[in-house]
Amino acid sequence: MTVFSVHAAPSEYILKENALDLLEAKLLERNLRKVLVVHGEKSWEAAKSYWPQMEEVQAEEYTYGGDCTLSEIEAVAGLVKQHSLDAVIGVGGGKVLDLVKAVCDETGRQAILIPTLASNCSPWTPLSVIYDESGAFIRYDIYPVCTSLVLVEPRILAEAPVRMLIAGIGDTLAKWYEADVQIADIDPKPVPLQIAHFAARQCKDLLLQSARGAVAAAKAGEVNEDFIQVAETIMMYGGMVGGYGDHYGRIAGAHSIHNGLTALEETHHALHGDKVAYGILVQLVLEDKWMEIVELQPFYEELGLPLSLIDLGVEDVTKAIMEEIAKKATLASESIHVMKVGPITAERVAGAIRRLEQFMECEECG
Repeated sequence: MTVFSVHAAPSEYILKENALDLLEAKLLERNLRKVLVVHGEKSWEAAKSYWPQMEEVQAEEYTYGGDCTLSEIEAVAGLVKQHSLDAVIGVGGGKVLDLVKAVCDETGRQAILIPTLASNCSPWTPLSVIYDESGAFIRYDIYPVCTSLVLVEPRILAEAPVRMLIAGIGDTLAKWYEADVQIADIDPKPVPLQIAHFAARQCKDLLLQSARGAVAAAKAGEVNEDFIQVAETIMMYGGMVGGYGDHYGRIAGAHSIHNGLTALEETHHALHGDKVAYGILVQLVLEDKWMEIVELQPFYEELGLPLSLIDLGVEDVTKAIMEEIAKKATLASESIHVMKVGPITAERVAGAIRRLEQFMECEECG
C-alpha cells in the first residue's frame, strides 16, 4: 500500500470582489483579535486601497526584507511571541506568504493569507520555500497544519505586473510534468493520487487553453473569465497536486533545475516561475520527450517564457556555467532524483542543458 499524507486545502477560501471587506468578521469568527500584518512595500501598495477599517481587531504591521529566510522567520516569530498576537496575516506574493506560514508553524498561530499576485500556489499549500541571505535556495519545509483562511480580491491580482502572472503560468505548467513523471506508472493509483494526477493535468490543459486570454486581460488591468480560471488554476489546482499527491505530486526535475539556476548571480533577477519554466524543458530533455518541447515552444514564445539561458539573463553560456547549474541541481537532497529515467548525475544534467541550448540555437537560426 502506498502511504502518504493528504493536506487538501486551506480551511476556508473565498475569491470575490471586495473579499477583504470580510476580513474582520472572519477573524472574529476565529476569535482572533490581535494580529500581525506582514507585507512587502510593493504588496502593501497594491492592497492598501482595498484594506478594510477594523474596529474590533487590533492590527500591527511588519514590512519584510524581500526573502523568506531563516533570520526573517526568527524575527517575525519573535514579534508574534513578544506581543502575544493571535494570528499572522500575509499580504503579498509567494515569499511573503511562505514567510507567514513558516512563522505560524513556529509559533502555533493561524495563518491568514491575502495574495496580491497570481504567481504560485503558495496561498493553497502548507509549504514554504526557504532561501539564504543571498537569495539562493536552501530547502522546502512542509507543515502539518493548513492555512486557516485565504481571501482573494481578484482586482488586486489583475492590477499586478503581468510578468508575475506569466511566471505563475510557467510555475504551474510544471505541475503536470513533475507530477506525471512520478504518478503515471503507479498502478493501482490510490484515490488521492488520482485526484492529484487529474489536478496536474488540469494545470496543463487549462493554462494552454486560457493563458493567452488571461494575459490579455491582465495587460488591460481587467478581470475576465480566462483571468479567473488561470488565477485559480495557479493557486488551487496547483496546490491540489501536492496537497493530494504528497511527495508524489510536489516537485521533480523542473524545480531542481530552478534550484541549480539560483547558484548563478545572473539569474537572481529572474522570477521563480521563469526559472521553473526553463526547468521543464531540461526535464523533458532528460526524459527524451523532444516532441513535448516542440509543442510547448510556440506557447513559451507567445507568453515570453524563457527557452534558453540567454532568456534568463546568462549572457555567456559556457560549459562551466552549465556544470555549475547541474552540480547544484543534482545534490543528493534534490527532487530531480525522483524521476524514473535512470541515475541522474551532474554530468547528465549538464549534457541535457547543453543539448537544449543547442536545439534552441538551431531553432533561432531557422
